[in-house]
Amino acid sequence: MRKSMLMAATIVAAGFATSAMSADLTVGVSWSNFQEERWKTDEGAIKAALEAAGAEYVSADAQSSSAKQLSDIESLIAQGVDALIVLAQDTQAVIPAVQMAADEEIPVIAYDRLIEDPRAYYLTFDNIEVGRLQAKAVYDAMPKGNYVMIKGSPTDPNADFLRGGQQEVLQSAIDAGDITIVGEAYTDGWLPANAQRNMESILTANDNKVDAVVASNDGTAGGAVAALAAQGMAGIPVSGQDGDHAALNRIALGTQTVSVWKDSRELGRNAAEIAVELAGGTAPADVAGTVKFTTPGGNEMDAKFLAPIPITKDNLDVVVDAGWITKDALCQGVSDGPSPCN
Repeated sequence: MRKSMLMAATIVAAGFATSAMSADLTVGVSWSNFQEERWKTDEGAIKAALEAAGAEYVSADAQSSSAKQLSDIESLIAQGVDALIVLAQDTQAVIPAVQMAADEEIPVIAYDRLIEDPRAYYLTFDNIEVGRLQAKAVYDAMPKGNYVMIKGSPTDPNADFLRGGQQEVLQSAIDAGDITIVGEAYTDGWLPANAQRNMESILTANDNKVDAVVASNDGTAGGAVAALAAQGMAGIPVSGQDGDHAALNRIALGTQTVSVWKDSRELGRNAAEIAVELAGGTAPADVAGTVKFTTPGGNEMDAKFLAPIPITKDNLDVVVDAGWITKDALCQGVSDGPSPCN
């Protein structure tokens, strides 16, 4: 019997409050990488919530390697973690790690990215809705013309969830002939440099006749904007997500249209709290806010989805008021921009 189960039994027998059950728990986090700005924010939220609960945090960085992530998780298990939070590098390649954890009765939370295994608990934002919000903001700004779709990593199911939501919004305009998709590409590893190269190739193939870009996150948006700027085209509608500070500054500057903000502080806090609950013996289905989710592979999983918020030039005050970004960082280089930069 694992120490978390023994501890839970002892606490119940002693009649202690549920909050005490997190004492002596260790939660391990396997990060796919730290190259993107937002993961440090997520980590800070996880650490704070675990500290508040009296639980210990340990982590490993897979550095974008699926093989390293497997060995990282094996090492975390060997360290005696009571729950695992996994930001998967590859939805399929990580499944043996879920098996390792299941063999040790360690609950696994698929953090922000789907793991195609019903033994994991899936925690994320509604990524199909994120895609809808991205496409809607771009469509509202440019209802006709040539569109480019800069997608996420082909190994991340979120890329296709986002793309599906985007297509829902654009389909009627495509059918009517108002919008033509003239280029589409996955972005290996979500790397901005790869997105920039893809965008450059699409611009060349279309003689720069591009009117809008639906990019799937702020990193890929940054790559797309760099390619557009090199051709004197900065300012056409471009979408993103994550609320990266650089992206929010681009919105204030007018070179990005929207960043769908997924407050990763909320995601991190939820992950930590759910990890503590599951390690303490709570059944996944009994976690508050849990729903049943059927994966693209046909697996039914317990899941929780948080709500995203689209940030455009019209509501930049929201992220400043929330303490997500300072006014100085948001408005750097901006003169006579939208509120609060005017």
